[in-house]
Amino acid sequence: MTSMDAPSGWSTERLRQLAQTRELEIASTPTGRWLPIWVVVDADHVFVRTWHRRTTGWYGRGGASGRAWIRVAGDSVEVVVTAIGITDAGAVDGAYRAKYGVSGAASMVTAEAAASSLCLTPVDADG
Repeated sequence: MTSMDAPSGWSTERLRQLAQTRELEIASTPTGRWLPIWVVVDADHVFVRTWHRRTTGWYGRGGASGRAWIRVAGDSVEVVVTAIGITDAGAVDGAYRAKYGVSGAASMVTAEAAASSLCLTPVDADG
């Protein structure tokens, strides 16, 4: 069983909210700087990317620590950050195109952006 086959830990209500949210806010610490980022849901899993892979900022720190915090409509959730890599990114590419449009998602479906794909899993089971 791969990590993408395992239950996501998100409630149905939260998945619906994330699927409908144009962007959420993400931080590498609970008191860190909140940055807006696009989010997609595919097969009950939540994914984010950075259009330019970095070793700094929320992406670098979240990837290194394996944790980040997201905020949706003022509600903060601690998440486990799991890199999925470019080999598993095809469905996530499709989710970005479907949600943000082919031209809107162009920078998010490049090979570099796909290599930055992160799966977010809530730390608590109530997601």
